[in-house]
Amino acid sequence: MLAKRGVNRERVDAHKERMLSEVRAYQLRELREALGLTQEDLAERIGVGQRQVSKIERGDLDNAKVGTVRKYLEAVGGQLVVEYVSGDQRLQVT
Repeated sequence: MLAKRGVNRERVDAHKERMLSEVRAYQLRELREALGLTQEDLAERIGVGQRQVSKIERGDLDNAKVGTVRKYLEAVGGQLVVEYVSGDQRLQVT
C-alpha cells in the first residue's frame, strides 16, 4: 500500500500537530480539575467567558489572546514562557 500510494508528509505532520494540541489541551484541563475548578470558576477568576476557557482547553490557541492564555496558566499555578527558536538558537522573550 505504501509503495503504491506513498506518504503525504504534509498530512502526517498536520495530523501530528493536531494530536499534540489535543494532548496539551487535555493537560490544561487536568491542571484546572486538580484544583477543583470548573470552567466557569476559572473563567470568572481570569475575567473571560466560559466559552473562552473551553476553547483553550480544546487547543484552539490560534484565536486566543496571549494575555488570556497567560492568565489561565497563572490561575492554575504556572506561567507563560514565550521562546524564539531558530535551528539551535533559543531566546526566551517572556
